[in-house]
Amino acid sequence: MNIQEQVQKMDALVAKGDIVNAVKDFFAEQASTSDYGNVTTGNRQQMVEKMEGFLGAIAQVNGITHHHSITDGNVSASEFTFDFDMKDGSKIYWHEIIRRIWNAEGKVIKEEYFNAN
Repeated sequence: MNIQEQVQKMDALVAKGDIVNAVKDFFAEQASTSDYGNVTTGNRQQMVEKMEGFLGAIAQVNGITHHHSITDGNVSASEFTFDFDMKDGSKIYWHEIIRRIWNAEGKVIKEEYFNAN
């Protein structure tokens, strides 16, 4: 499996805001995630539910910018900026690095988010 191609496909979905389908299509069943807010998930379904809830709280997408990605073996790092207005009146502006570990089938088995600000 060409991990670099998988990274490009997944990042293209994220850049379009299609984050739920990116998780559904590219996460292994038992994939785990952790972010810099200490929020974790233990499988794909938990991550789908987390992303559905998050996306449902967005009032307006001001921008999603994919800066670049790198791949080394089965590890990738993708840099994004997310700019959202939320339904509760708050604003989210995240500049982050998304580090992923991929399995031999081209599925994410671990994803971690790092604040790049």
